[in-house]
Amino acid sequence: MSRNSFMGMLSQRFGAGIFIIGKLLRFGFFLAFIFFLLKGTKTLAGYNLNQTLFFFLTFNLIDVVAQFLFREVYRFRPLVVSGSFDLVLTKPMSALFRSLMGGADVLDLVTISPLVLAIYLVGRGLGPSPTDVLFYIFLIINGLALATAFHIAVISMGIITLEIDHTIMIYRDITNLGRFPIDIYKQPLQGILTYLIPVGIMITLPAKALMGLVSPWGVLLSFAIGVAAVLVSIRLWHFALTKYTSASS
Repeated sequence: MSRNSFMGMLSQRFGAGIFIIGKLLRFGFFLAFIFFLLKGTKTLAGYNLNQTLFFFLTFNLIDVVAQFLFREVYRFRPLVVSGSFDLVLTKPMSALFRSLMGGADVLDLVTISPLVLAIYLVGRGLGPSPTDVLFYIFLIINGLALATAFHIAVISMGIITLEIDHTIMIYRDITNLGRFPIDIYKQPLQGILTYLIPVGIMITLPAKALMGLVSPWGVLLSFAIGVAAVLVSIRLWHFALTKYTSASS
């Protein structure tokens, strides 16, 4: 399926080029917004310009990688409504794996390398220790695990309710709150984004780790929450399959 996505991109080069230019323009405009915002205030919730940029870049890394890996989620509803999901269930490949990663988005892959380079350049200016870098990498992996759990929950709800588009857009709107450190939000929203809907753990905490603001216990707790979220989402997936009505029934 990913190979088909790549071939499709090659056959529609003009559209793909416009899409990439649009993403780069949106990214550039938001960077300009951050520069102008901190030009007047100097700090945002106690973080300087470089730190705020690093939060934004970390958000984009997790967001883009998740979109690259899980683009098939956006095409899951037609699969269920048309009855084609029956064929997925009969194949030896894991239905969950096929539903999540059956069609990677090559256009997002193009933007990952420059993003990693930008993270390296900005992150190096923050003067992290080797331990901070290690914690950052671990928490990025944990953030992607949480993103995986969110997407599994979305397709599970899609089986139960036949609704995907609105659910995935709600997920994206919520994660967009992580463009900036969640410290800027007042309670109880900050607590909700940290523990109930762990956007803070998924996006803000990795950036804080590189700045030396996260303890080893904080890293372990984050991993525990990430593992719990994945396990709960998988249980939800199996429950959703029991509610699936085959097109042939």
